[in-house]
Order: sequence, then structure tokens, then C-alpha cells
Amino acid sequence: MRVLIVPFPWKTHLFNLVPLAWSLQTAGHEVRVAGEPDLLGAVTGAGLTAVGVGSGETVTQRTRRARREGALPPPEQGFGLGEPAPLFDVRPDRERLSWEQLTKLYDTLVVPRTELSNDTMMDDLVGFCREWRPDLVLWGAKTFAGAVAAAAVGAVHARVLYSGDVYTRMREDYLHAKALRPPAERVDGLRDWLSGWAGKHGVEFSEDLVNGHVTIDPLPESFRLDNGLTTLPMQFVPYNGPAVVPRWLAERPGAPRVLMTFGGSMTDGPALHVLSVDRMQEILDAVGDLEMELVLTLPADVQRRLRRVPDNTRLVGSVPPAEILPSCAALVHHGGTWSFGCSLRYGVPQLLISQAVDAPLKFQYLDRTGAGLSMTPAEVDGPGVRAALVRLLEDPSFRANAQRLQQEVLAMPAPNEVARTLEELVVERSTSCGSRP
Repeated sequence: MRVLIVPFPWKTHLFNLVPLAWSLQTAGHEVRVAGEPDLLGAVTGAGLTAVGVGSGETVTQRTRRARREGALPPPEQGFGLGEPAPLFDVRPDRERLSWEQLTKLYDTLVVPRTELSNDTMMDDLVGFCREWRPDLVLWGAKTFAGAVAAAAVGAVHARVLYSGDVYTRMREDYLHAKALRPPAERVDGLRDWLSGWAGKHGVEFSEDLVNGHVTIDPLPESFRLDNGLTTLPMQFVPYNGPAVVPRWLAERPGAPRVLMTFGGSMTDGPALHVLSVDRMQEILDAVGDLEMELVLTLPADVQRRLRRVPDNTRLVGSVPPAEILPSCAALVHHGGTWSFGCSLRYGVPQLLISQAVDAPLKFQYLDRTGAGLSMTPAEVDGPGVRAALVRLLEDPSFRANAQRLQQEVLAMPAPNEVARTLEELVVERSTSCGSRP
């Protein structure tokens, strides 16, 4: 069969889909990956065939422009719900979001972000699907252009998550609250946006365009939100991108090894998006006497701005997470998809320092499972990070709980098994739905 993959237009989201793309390709299927121009090099670098769609302006550039123009709130506001927020409440009896909260979220965040990440690629993607006729479209969460393009040619399509499914939970609350409003007040910005694009390409709106025919979830069950959707669990398998394993990794560390990394949040632009240079220096000064080998990944320009580097710290530009984490006693990171997934897969206790929109959910899960600690960037200081690292390194319960989650991850179906399930799904739906348009 022909499979089209449409990742959210960031490299880390593409990397989340590479193992499944390989599984489908090595099973004999034709696989194409659609992306905007800045993503195509990463696609071909992964050994996959790329299809260019959209504009030359990156989603990051579009987002920054929208923030400058006041069309999007600043990133530190997250979902703007305050704490605790029902959206991130993991309890089964949680309180639903109110209509006022939901309409504010849709109008100021959800719909504007959706437009920024989808509008420029929509027509190109539909055009390619009509030429190539995929049987299956896999689209990254929030990349609704993949769902519209699949529907335009009658293809089976699946949504692939990268974190807890807060967007579906938000949608459930929205539909519930909307049904209670008078008919004249039942606005729905996401439906309006999707209906406009779908109608342009001859497709009627349905909630399948929001959720996919099926959802692929790479998080273990204990981290999964119950949303009533058809879900295919898939084991998180790391893909690092092109990488060279440094020679020093082959050496056994003389002290507990700790990886501290903040990913692209510290390489995109001159400022640190998670921590400032001064705050990073404060952390290094505070942990310099701990018995550990701290491996700190920082861009070269940020490394040069540090005034002091303790003897227990090794500065590197980057290091493949899947290569170093098996030897680590702890991980300090910003909560990105890849670092979070790797920490679960390799059973490494973690200190999560994050202001990402899904950070409150991950904070609750780490607290509930006992597999790590968390704090927001505003809460970070040298003594606080030192105290957290001492706890992670000295309290064996963190390692035991992280290893329990590791076993949960390893028991999930691998991408090869999910590829076979997707084959069966395509055959089943094709048989039940008859010929495609």
C-alpha cells in the first residue's frame, strides 16, 4: 500500500514518526513524508522520501510573527488556565472546563495555532494526495491538513500523538459545553476552520477530521488520558537523527552520570528559552561539588558565555540521547517529546524543568508515578536543582519507579507490530467502505 506521513512541521515531531515509517517501508510499502522546505533535509537524512509542501517560511517564524502582532499569547502563558487546570487533571472525576475557558482557548490559542501550522500546506497536500492516491495517511497531532487530504481521496488516516492527548480532552469538553448552550451561541472555531478547508476540497466535516479514524499513542498506559477513542498503543523507539557516538561514551563513568539537556529550546535564537545563562551558571556553581559526572549539552555560543565550569561537568554540543541514557543515573531536561520518551524507555529518573503547554500534565504524572521531580523555569535556582539531583541520585525509589515504567514501555507493541495492525485496518475499512472517490 501507499503511505503518506504528515508530521507537525518540527524536526522532533518528524523524529517521533521515523521508526514507524521505517517499519512500514521495510514491510514493502511505499512511504512518502510530506513537509515544508526546512523539514525536507531531515526527512531525506532519515532515509525516507520527501514531498515538499507549503511555504518557505517556517512554523517557528510564523509563530514569532503572530506573537509580535499580538495574534498569539507569549509561550510562558501556556494554555492560560492557571493551576490547577481541569485540562491537566488526571483524576477520572475531574471538573470539565467551562464554556468561558474553552471559547477563550479556541479563539486565542487553538485555532490561531492550527492555522499557523496547517494553512500553508493544505492545498499542496491535497493536490499531492489526488496525484499519488495514498491508502493510508499518518498525521502528527494538530496537523489536521493530513486528515483533510486523506478524506479528500478516501484514504484511511491515523493521528499520531507525541504527548498526553490534552487536545482531545479539550474537544470533548468543548462539545459537551456547546450542547448546553442555546443554538444561537453554539460557536465552534475549530469546526468552522476545518469545514472551510474540507468544503473547498469536496469533504464534509466530521469529528474524524479532528481525531482520525484511529489514534496512535506512544505513551505507556499509566500516562494515557481516557478519551473513549480507538487507540493503538505503540512502543516509543528512539531515532536520534544523524549522530556520531563520542569515544568517551565507551568509558565507564567514575561517578553517577547525569545528562542535562534542553534540546532545541536552547539553540533557536540567541536567548535561552528555558533558562538564562546566569541561571545556568548558578546551577553549575551549586552542583559543582556533587559526586557525579554531569554531561551538559549547550550550543557553542552559550558555552562561551559561561564564566566557570566545575571539574565534574563535561560540556558538549550534543550527544545522542539513546546512546548516553542507558549509562545515566538521572536526566535533567525541558520536557521535549524525545527526551521525555527516552527517559521512560531507559528507566532513568528525571528532573523536568519545563514551561511547555503540556508541562502540567507531565508534572502530575511524574509525581503520581514517583519516577521523577519537576519544576517550572520560574522556580529554578541553584540550591533547588542541587536538592533535586541529590534526591534523584540517593533515593532508590526514583530508579525503581522509573524502571517499572520502562517495563511498561517495553511491553507495548513495537512499530513493526503497529505497521501490521495498520495494514489490517486499511484492508478492513476499504472492504467495508467500498471503492474510494
